[in-house]
Amino acid sequence: MHLSMKKVLSILLGSAALAVSVAGLRAQAQHTEFDEKFKAFDQNGDGLISGDEMNGASYLPRLDLNKDGKLTREEALEATQKVRKLAGNSITGIGKESTVELFKRLDKNGDGKLTADELPNHKWFIGLDTDKNGAVTLEEAEKVIASLRKRGSTGSASTESPIKPAAEDPSFKEAPQFLKGSEHGVGHMVADLTLKTLKGTEIKLSSAAGKNGLVIALFSASCPISGKLAPEIARLEKELQEQGVAMLLVNAPPGQKAEEVTQFLTDHKLVSPSASDADGRLAQQLAATTTTEVFLLDAAHTLVYRGALNDQYGLGYTKEKPQHHYMRDAVAAMLKGEPPEVTATSAPGCALDLPAQKAVATMTVTYHREIARLLQANCVECHHKGGVGPFALDSYEAVIEHAGMIRKQVERGAMPPWFAAPLEGLTHSPWSNDRSLSERDRADLLAWLSSDRAKGDVADAPKPRVFPSEWSIGKPDAIIAAAKPISIKAEGTMPYQHVTVTTDFPEDRWVRGYEILPSAREVVHHVIVSVFEKGSKVRGGGDEGAEGYWAAYVPGNTKQVYPEGFARRLPAGATVSFQIHYTPNGKVVEDTMRMGLLFAKTPPKYVIHTTGLSNARISIPPGEANHVEVAQRKLPTDVNVMAWMAHMHVRGKAFKFEVTLPGGKTETLLDIPKYDFNWQLRYDYTMPHFLPRGSTVKITAVFDNSTGNPANPDPSKTVRWGQQTFDEMMIGYMEHYTPLNPEMAGVTSETSH
Repeated sequence: MHLSMKKVLSILLGSAALAVSVAGLRAQAQHTEFDEKFKAFDQNGDGLISGDEMNGASYLPRLDLNKDGKLTREEALEATQKVRKLAGNSITGIGKESTVELFKRLDKNGDGKLTADELPNHKWFIGLDTDKNGAVTLEEAEKVIASLRKRGSTGSASTESPIKPAAEDPSFKEAPQFLKGSEHGVGHMVADLTLKTLKGTEIKLSSAAGKNGLVIALFSASCPISGKLAPEIARLEKELQEQGVAMLLVNAPPGQKAEEVTQFLTDHKLVSPSASDADGRLAQQLAATTTTEVFLLDAAHTLVYRGALNDQYGLGYTKEKPQHHYMRDAVAAMLKGEPPEVTATSAPGCALDLPAQKAVATMTVTYHREIARLLQANCVECHHKGGVGPFALDSYEAVIEHAGMIRKQVERGAMPPWFAAPLEGLTHSPWSNDRSLSERDRADLLAWLSSDRAKGDVADAPKPRVFPSEWSIGKPDAIIAAAKPISIKAEGTMPYQHVTVTTDFPEDRWVRGYEILPSAREVVHHVIVSVFEKGSKVRGGGDEGAEGYWAAYVPGNTKQVYPEGFARRLPAGATVSFQIHYTPNGKVVEDTMRMGLLFAKTPPKYVIHTTGLSNARISIPPGEANHVEVAQRKLPTDVNVMAWMAHMHVRGKAFKFEVTLPGGKTETLLDIPKYDFNWQLRYDYTMPHFLPRGSTVKITAVFDNSTGNPANPDPSKTVRWGQQTFDEMMIGYMEHYTPLNPEMAGVTSETSH
């Protein structure tokens, strides 16, 4: 914890912030150490930090004294020495006035207190808020600073790696945790149960619903967290009514007196219809666990979201205001016809003690009630008319037509495409885009396919999913398009195509989202987009993409829209390069490549980069079925990882990302035991994963150059690095972010949740 508090100091003592920001290239007397730091950033060993290497840390561009887009060793050394003279090496000499000035600037609303939202990292706020009252006074901050000064803490970077605070005991503090929705009922139909109102009359879920859906909010008159959430529920009642979504308040615990429940509703001015679930039937059907869970059903009674209302209150903590509005966000997505970004969370609250579930009669699985919803949630995104899938699966007739292939691909684990192995020690998937079928869905689908394939009642059918005819991100602010179409032959293979487009933006643009849209998606295997500064050399050929990329397209991952405050930089007058891999499909077609961009209205807090860790010296012997290659890199700065992606060609068999932390502990980050060249998937974290400076990231690839690999072009040859499919590559991509604000550099590390 001591080292984490040094990070706090580096924010509050702004005069030292720039010194911290250049810690990755400390200009100390020992030039050997400086050279080691420089080499860590100079990934290709050409003596320059340039191109994507400049993304290694947010402060590197500021060391570029002549602004030519690259750093020499001498230039970097001169710049860091100048900064050290300005900033000094120690914070112990910084005056009290500097602390006051920085405190006032961080105090955005001028109330004389710092809240968690006014600091960029909640962990620092916890350290500064010594009395745990939800706010930091100047006096508190100065006491913490004085204590650290007493210990001799300095503003220059420690030679040790930062230590993450000890994990808080989950038995004392509990916040919402992200869950995989398909494993918790999301996407399934909720039966139209009948409940008893507080007045003793009956009410069905269908009669309580609005034209666009229903929110079921569990509560308890005696649960303190239910009471804390009640004002937000009251606000939400009014908003939902305007959106055509109704709310049903359900008193969950059995045995609560009607007058206590009525008093609770009156005290909090809750006016939605209310009911009791004294026998626990609704809670059992929804698999509810606490008195604070909320459930969103669409107009067809499909469960869209379940979990916490927001993250303001939990067991053992309270925030001034919520940072995540899970239910509001889910309703907004549903009304736009899109699945929510977060489909399920746990809900901190008073635990329910439900009666033992009674045995239920086996229910026949039908297309309209179960299978159509299952396919919508897992398959139809690609398998719809005009989608990237080879055929649609959005009707009963289409599913029957392709039943044999569906069964085969599901049984062998090829569909839906998801190749990450479960990580040891985790009870839930850390990936926000996890496409794997839940055990229940897989069993239902295979059982239905092996039965008489009952169609069921059309009244049970889900709402049809509607897909945009062109841009799924909405109308782009700008479109970057190839000047002319590319002709794709009918048979065989094609060399990678390279298309460059020079932009005419007079100033840098911050891109908060993009979508790559080929006109002939059926023949596009993948696209890698690189961006080059105006006046710099446009690299191409076999090395393009090895150091990283700016945007990428693969089936199923064709777009990215970043959270608020995050964006990619598109330099003024930049050249955009498309590297395109086409796969002929029996017909001669033409393709015109386009990329749509969404611009941020203001500069972001964080800049997104994608860095590549590669091994261009691979040499795969003839006939070898399990040839292993490795590559590793020591991180010169703290890194917040957003996603991983592996890239090999047709001999690729398995791929693994690992990290060795500064203390020596090794962890598996991503394990792909069955790599499939046809699916270059991104693996997106639900929450960024923090890797401290000094960690070593290692990638391991297994190649199959044997006759047992049916995709192998020639098992008799030694295979080396090259851009064509009959060559091989080994690249591990890491998407991460750095702060745009120089004063936040080096102190923005968020631990993973």
